[in-house]
Amino acid sequence: MINEYAVLYLEINLVSIALVSIILYKTNGLSKMVAQRNFALSIAAEIIFFASDTLFVMINEGIININLGVINNNTVRFACKEIYFFASAWMCYFWFIYFELVRDAAFFREKKNIMLTSTAVWVFFLILFANIFTGFLFRVDENGAYVRGSLFYVAYVFSYIYVAVACLRTIHLLHTKAYTTDRRIIVLHSLFPLAPGLAGIIQYFYPRMPVACVTMAITTLLFYHTWIDQLISLDPLTGLNNRKQLDHFYEHWGKNHNEGDLLYILMIDANKFKYINDNFGHIQGDQALKNIAEALRISCKSLPKRANISRYGGDEFAVLFEASGPGTSVKLEKNIRETLEKVNEQTDIPFKLTVCIGSSYTDGSLTLKELIDKADEDMYEEKSAYAR
Repeated sequence: MINEYAVLYLEINLVSIALVSIILYKTNGLSKMVAQRNFALSIAAEIIFFASDTLFVMINEGIININLGVINNNTVRFACKEIYFFASAWMCYFWFIYFELVRDAAFFREKKNIMLTSTAVWVFFLILFANIFTGFLFRVDENGAYVRGSLFYVAYVFSYIYVAVACLRTIHLLHTKAYTTDRRIIVLHSLFPLAPGLAGIIQYFYPRMPVACVTMAITTLLFYHTWIDQLISLDPLTGLNNRKQLDHFYEHWGKNHNEGDLLYILMIDANKFKYINDNFGHIQGDQALKNIAEALRISCKSLPKRANISRYGGDEFAVLFEASGPGTSVKLEKNIRETLEKVNEQTDIPFKLTVCIGSSYTDGSLTLKELIDKADEDMYEEKSAYAR
């Protein structure tokens, strides 16, 4: 007699594994950004999660029978659950790091801090190891029945803690406006885990309902779509917006600003950039561009509303921001120069890196090109004076 439940479960999970495997393959080599590598690692952990869950159910339903001495159905059942929960924790951890890197959290710019946040995963590893001898999370009895232990809920706590922290941090971010990335992206990334989380809770109460894997696979597909959208909107070297996003920001502001609102633009250009490339090499030239991008990110956090920071092309950058008067623009220019000095000291570059800055503003009556041209004129006046 065909086990319809086992066949359905197998079909759903195999489709889920195939879907996320294709996504993982497509992401390979697509981006060298640290955030995207963590996204790929999250998918890898997800595949392990799916595979262990599928093997457990197939053994439990009698579709697969393993009898190799000490390695039998019961030991493999138990091992599948151990791997299942550990992979779940790693999956949530890598997603959490991806989320924090996407929103450019300062704490996660240092590798040691990223390692520090993995502490909960390694503590959970020790708990899972202890569970082999105690069974306080779960066990497989002599009859092959999977039995939840008195502390079974702990397995979910150690996975969902990363999801909970990310959601709470998002609420705080949106309340304080302490972010430099797109508000829509921040909200989207924080809400994505809710669907798999709810599916996991449903499967906690109804273990035979195969909803967790398929929900995670669909969510991963949405993540992938968002990632691709980001890749075509971001400059790969600096992680800033590209010109497409600059156009989009200006168009959106033009349609939605209130009468009397003013939009300012700063055009920023690296001084003697050709000299830096010719005398110190392109690697140092790339570092110079990264330093400028970092200085812009840090400086723009002081603005009352989110700015659009873009790499306009080559060694030129643009910052669009709303302000009530020229005082904000002047203060931001000063902040950028001072911050760049500090960033240069931190990276210990072997040359002096400075920038020229030009500004202009509009009430919406200028096209973006006209606004940029006015700021360029202002910038080149400073650059001419600098060259003398």
